[in-house]
Amino acid sequence: MHPFVCVGLGNPGINYASTRHNLGFMVVEELARQLGMTFRESKPFQAALAKGNWPEAPHRGIHLLLPLTYMNESGRAVRKYVDYLKMEPSQVVVVSDDAALKLGGLRLREGGSSGGHNGLKSLSLHLGTEDYVRLKMGIGSNAEHESLADYVLSDFTQEETPQIEEAIKRGVKVLKMLITEPLIKVMSQYTEMH
Repeated sequence: MHPFVCVGLGNPGINYASTRHNLGFMVVEELARQLGMTFRESKPFQAALAKGNWPEAPHRGIHLLLPLTYMNESGRAVRKYVDYLKMEPSQVVVVSDDAALKLGGLRLREGGSSGGHNGLKSLSLHLGTEDYVRLKMGIGSNAEHESLADYVLSDFTQEETPQIEEAIKRGVKVLKMLITEPLIKVMSQYTEMH
């Protein structure tokens, strides 16, 4: 059985830690916390890596990756790691924010376009395919007066925080299911979840 490889998309650094664009990081960091795994920076892969196992899937290695290349170059780090593990891109699960989904919504998809998301664009470019699993996490649409770039780099408001914390928990639940269950079964439950 190939290892479970999950990539969270975001930007490194304290300035970006709580922004909407870092929701992918937040979900994968919470998964690591719940599995008792610790991230360590790996310069060769330009990423923070956490590796381990889980009692419910003892024979399946778990690899969690947070690219430290900044969002627009995320694919560079993921390509290096996929090549290192000799895996197919289709075996990778990517968690990203999505401004087209309402706040707190989740959508699990196999393949598809980047939807204008620069991190997903970079992944598709460097992997040479759009055939990888995405767990999209809704951040809500930007206010009309604000550019999308400014919106995704803004912090969640105090009012939004409880909803986002709940969404992160649900995102982690989906990822845990993907470790032990076939994708098709998990997708039947979580193709779109609000």
